[in-house]
Amino acid sequence: MKDATTARLFLTLAALAGALAVMLGAFGAHALKARLAPDMLTIYQTAVQYQFWHVLALALIGVLALHRPGSAALRLAGWLMLVGIAVFSGSLYVLALTGIRALGMVTPLGGVAFIAGWLALAWAVWKG
Repeated sequence: MKDATTARLFLTLAALAGALAVMLGAFGAHALKARLAPDMLTIYQTAVQYQFWHVLALALIGVLALHRPGSAALRLAGWLMLVGIAVFSGSLYVLALTGIRALGMVTPLGGVAFIAGWLALAWAVWKG
């Protein structure tokens, strides 16, 4: 993938994932508040919060990719953040909405993707 395309892709996906986080957060606050048990609502809110924080990280990665074209570490960091959002937050959304506790076993894989994404970002910045 071309370097400028990678940066635009990460920035576009960050913007879309950010908009989705706002929608999901509003849905949770308004439509789910009376329908979910308090522990499930907390899980849902955790999913929204982690999605938001990692959307910001993905946007940062996209901006850095504009200034550091060709950085494999930045590309890796971006993809890991996306995987983390999908797996970590996604599994928590589904858990909160369905109550299927087995999904809790998948969530840590998303957490590992987040950690690896942050480490790849640190490596990309350090290599400069």
